Amino acid sequence: MTIHCEDIARRVGQLFVCTTVNEYLRIRTPYLYPDGDVIDLFIKWDERHFTVTDLGETLRWLSMQMVSWSKTKKQLELIGDICLTHGVELFKGMLTARAASLEEVGEAVTRVSQAALRLSDLWFTFRVRSVESLTDEVEDFLKEKEIPFERGESIPGRSGRVWRPDFHTRHPNRSALVYVMSTGSRSVAKGMVESVVASWYDLSHLKLGKEAYHFVSLFDDAYDVWKDEDFKLVSDLSEVAYWSKPDTFMEKLVA
Repeated sequence: MTIHCEDIARRVGQLFVCTTVNEYLRIRTPYLYPDGDVIDLFIKWDERHFTVTDLGETLRWLSMQMVSWSKTKKQLELIGDICLTHGVELFKGMLTARAASLEEVGEAVTRVSQAALRLSDLWFTFRVRSVESLTDEVEDFLKEKEIPFERGESIPGRSGRVWRPDFHTRHPNRSALVYVMSTGSRSVAKGMVESVVASWYDLSHLKLGKEAYHFVSLFDDAYDVWKDEDFKLVSDLSEVAYWSKPDTFMEKLVA
């Protein structure tokens, strides 16, 4: 069956521009990625149905906007929810939808277009992902591992200043204080490390005695913003853990 752009154009609307690209018909949609790039879709016929797909461009575009592309559990859930809402399948990184007949192509194009648009908007969520959102992930992790904890507890230091580590965990083997460090900015990273070092120093009396606390500095290494000296500064006063290695983080809390 030979499909021409004129056939598709009558069904997808005048705002969509169709051209032939190799074995595909390319649909230039009126939708844009957040940086102004046009969202293109592609249609292919395989003698049984039409397949409308973005050929993986949406997730590829999303990954290129990130300092380091690392899809967390919650991010994957968001992606899955968007695909489910718009009736689109995610296969090998590609957004896809089937149309059983030429009459259904327009509706499939609309579904994939909307899914691509919604997924590209996740860039704003990922770009401004803060310490708070990662702290939520760490909280979920601690609950999953059934480690009792208190979040944001106020603890006075030797100077009289009150500090608020992100977590105070209590395992039968030991108790620990945890600071979570996450940012996409190198300048912010420097100030964050200096603040955590000051906190660990002021709270260092808690590392003494029979009920001594263990100090853990947890780095979000999904972002390449940390310098070797950052790790060195906090390692002098605490154990260093990386969120990309949750099992090792767990060991530092309970061992």
